[in-house]
Amino acid sequence: MSEKKLFYCALCDIEKDEKICIEPDGRGPGFCPTVRAGEIVDEAMLEYEKKSTREFARQASLQEAACYEHSEAGRGPIKTRVEEVCEFTNRMGYKRLGIAFCSGLIYEAKILNNILTARGFEVVSVMCKAGAVPKEKIGIKDSEKIVPGTYETMCNPIAQAKFLNSAGTEFNIVMGLCVGHDSLFLKHIEAYTTVLVVKDRVMGHNPIAALYTSGSYYTRVFGPEKQSGRASS
Repeated sequence: MSEKKLFYCALCDIEKDEKICIEPDGRGPGFCPTVRAGEIVDEAMLEYEKKSTREFARQASLQEAACYEHSEAGRGPIKTRVEEVCEFTNRMGYKRLGIAFCSGLIYEAKILNNILTARGFEVVSVMCKAGAVPKEKIGIKDSEKIVPGTYETMCNPIAQAKFLNSAGTEFNIVMGLCVGHDSLFLKHIEAYTTVLVVKDRVMGHNPIAALYTSGSYYTRVFGPEKQSGRASS
């Protein structure tokens, strides 16, 4: 069995405009995938030779560029992710879109549905509780429920994926599925899928806020043994 190659891009200390993955004359550390594993890049590029994959990637790159405007003041972002999703699906010529959403985002899912239909898309939406399967079916004990002593329907991301597969959706949008549930959905969905909302019950579904405040209010994200001081007042 060949030795696995491990990569640590998040630990690269080379300045952005000097990185070999960004500048042709750049450089990379010993763990750099661009430096160490060119054969993997070549393997990946073979996938782009497939007509449908190449076109999808091309349109994604065009969409990326379309999200900036250039003015005398410089380059700046101009489009929300909701707008990006709408524009990209138009670029790809998709007509039937799927929404897989959490029961806690019913209100937001309806708004998204209305936005998409107003733009001419046919929308199929499936909530996480669809199927009405009790949590006991996957071995959850009463004491392990959110509210013990009550009936609780399990989140069923595999069913969500199969519902959308059966509807023939061409592109899907994930809205706030729980950690793990989103993984199961992405494992079983057939059409290309994007994530519009990432669930974070504490941060108002903005999980990166915990990273920005990890040095102050949310040092606890490092774990109980690595907290560095108390939160700022």
